[in-house]
Amino acid sequence: MLNNKKIAVDFDGTIVDDAYPAIGKAKIFAFETLKRLQAEGYRLILWTYRHGKTLDEAVEFCKNNGIEFYAVNSSFEGEVFDSENQSRKLDADWFIDDRNLGGFPGWGEIYNIIQERIEFRVEGKEVLAYSKLKKEKKKGLFW
Repeated sequence: MLNNKKIAVDFDGTIVDDAYPAIGKAKIFAFETLKRLQAEGYRLILWTYRHGKTLDEAVEFCKNNGIEFYAVNSSFEGEVFDSENQSRKLDADWFIDDRNLGGFPGWGEIYNIIQERIEFRVEGKEVLAYSKLKKEKKKGLFW
């Protein structure tokens, strides 16, 4: 079941605890959540600073834990990066990274955000999910 939605996922600090250049311990529910998203048709892209040997090790670690990516550090499999004609930004619908505003919420919350299509706004110093905000009642003649 392919739904054409792409999710770019960071490795260090997101899929595993940050221990770069070593590979840290897998985060709780990381692989379970990624497998479920793949089963629901999402295309997963590994989006990481790693390259060369350390990237190969990360890809192999994920493969050994049941995750094979649609693409690695690119928007689609087989993409050849041309710095003259392309941006390094990936084409993805969601980006999951431990350095997001507000930090990494955990894989259970990540799954809920994707499933419920939760959007956010910043209010003062707080990041609020639109779907969790109390709706203001309109005051008027018919309300």
